[in-house]
Amino acid sequence: MNKPFIATTITTNENGISVFEEVAFDVNQRGGMFLTDQIASKNFRIRKSNFGYETDFHLAGDATFIVILKGSLKIELQNGDYKLFSAGDYFIAKDNLPENIIFDNQIHGHKASVIGDELLEAIHIKL
Repeated sequence: MNKPFIATTITTNENGISVFEEVAFDVNQRGGMFLTDQIASKNFRIRKSNFGYETDFHLAGDATFIVILKGSLKIELQNGDYKLFSAGDYFIAKDNLPENIIFDNQIHGHKASVIGDELLEAIHIKL
């Protein structure tokens, strides 16, 4: 029960290429709960996307914690690696480029697609 929460994270390596990594959030016991420390956030949005929705390759811009409420989302990197997220899953998108690198949609970023025959509902929390 007191194991850390593990969040798949889309980030960029030293060459500005989007990669997956795992980030652990330690928990502390408080009464009958195990909680992480507070994680600052700026705002949140509630999202719906129809099945079949796809994006082009893009960067996250602002770091965003995304919680899937309904449906399934595939996140794919330029190298073909991908992860599937379904209801109850969460991940952090925070891939971004240094100011000296110009975005190229043939090299940088990730893309998202709603898979299956159910619409996607998610919460986007800006970190």
